[in-house]
Amino acid sequence: QVQLVESGGECVQAGGSLRLSCAASGRAFSSYALGWFRQAPGKKREFVAAITWNGGNTGYADSVKGRFTISRENAKNTVYLQMNDVKPEDTAIYYCAATLEWPPTDEDHWGQGTQVTVSS
Repeated sequence: QVQLVESGGECVQAGGSLRLSCAASGRAFSSYALGWFRQAPGKKREFVAAITWNGGNTGYADSVKGRFTISRENAKNTVYLQMNDVKPEDTAIYYCAATLEWPPTDEDHWGQGTQVTVSS
């Protein structure tokens, strides 16, 4: 079983940067593919970024490509999302997810979310 706790969300001005972290507890963290998703008010949850179990491959939504970077430190059981040049449309609750088989489902492991607010 894996438990995930996100942190790092805050209010930031457009064009700024912040880094989200997701710390995991439990066994076999390094076996899981990890991803970041977000949900804005009134919208469905959407994919943001993903990284394979060993960090060898990453993927991004078109809306964040070139601005966001996902990374992981298996020794620290942590996955990160570096967010640069943020925009008001990046405002959302950001969730991390862990799964053994991509894409994650509601039955996989999810954190409680961290709020990111970007002001113009």
